[in-house]
Amino acid sequence: MATHHLDDTQPHACWDNSLPPRVRIQPGDTVVFETLEASANQITPSSGHDAVANLSFDPIHPLTGPVYVEGAEPGDTLEVEIVSIQHKGWGWNGVIPGFGLLGEDFAVPYLHHYKIEGEVCHFSDKIQIPYEPHCGVMGVAPRDAGRLTTIPPRENGGNIDIRHLNPGVRVFFPVLVPGALFSCGDCHSAMGDGEVNGTGIETPMTVTLKFNLHQGKTIPELRFITPPGKKLTVADEGGYYVATAHGPDLFKNAQQAVRYIIDYLEAEHGLTREQGYCLCGAAVDLKISEIVDAPNWIVSAYLPLSIFK
Repeated sequence: MATHHLDDTQPHACWDNSLPPRVRIQPGDTVVFETLEASANQITPSSGHDAVANLSFDPIHPLTGPVYVEGAEPGDTLEVEIVSIQHKGWGWNGVIPGFGLLGEDFAVPYLHHYKIEGEVCHFSDKIQIPYEPHCGVMGVAPRDAGRLTTIPPRENGGNIDIRHLNPGVRVFFPVLVPGALFSCGDCHSAMGDGEVNGTGIETPMTVTLKFNLHQGKTIPELRFITPPGKKLTVADEGGYYVATAHGPDLFKNAQQAVRYIIDYLEAEHGLTREQGYCLCGAAVDLKISEIVDAPNWIVSAYLPLSIFK
């Protein structure tokens, strides 16, 4: 089985099944992807808040690929084993006015830089988030012709932002075009379930993936299997502060639960609301706790206490 390498010098910020493959591989082969952070270098370690204010969405989600898998045909299933995801020491997240779950609450841009060392993402001297990386965007080429934005998730995968797609996980995609044409990018060093402020810890990465093919096996959308003996998050060990919100609208409930967490971070930990919103995007998990007792449902926001030193 061969190992192939793709650098980050030819990114594509769209889904388009007419894009030519950068490499052709056999099932069983491994590909090492170099990926840019989500802004495509609009934000760098030396950037200030103005970089967020002037952010263009045109190059957002620069993807590395496509990879053509020999023998893959529509109706097959592509299996992608996540072997490793390695950071390069730095990441960012921020408040983008008008964007994210609470876009209407924040009018002032704010950029937060993270120093990443080993298995730790440093939010501040007193707040450290475990390094639990994943690719925010992974997918195969769509079945329909034309250029599609990477912003929403789709049948082909895309901007899925599933924080549990860590090393050791096997991800399954429906093959929609010959060769599958797989690409990935938008890597995060950590992220809370929901990516509530619109950004995880956006980080340039080296991603190593192994590809297998299940011919004649059809699935409608992405599925994945987590490895045995591995917790979904190391943050579980310290307990959680949880805020709940109820009502007939899950989206509004999610908004309110996150506002309650920001209130707590401001009152108990001295963060600004902008800092609190960023921390929620990087570390707070949203959960649907109850959805069967009409007319009200409950959304819970879980803040891991182990991140506070």
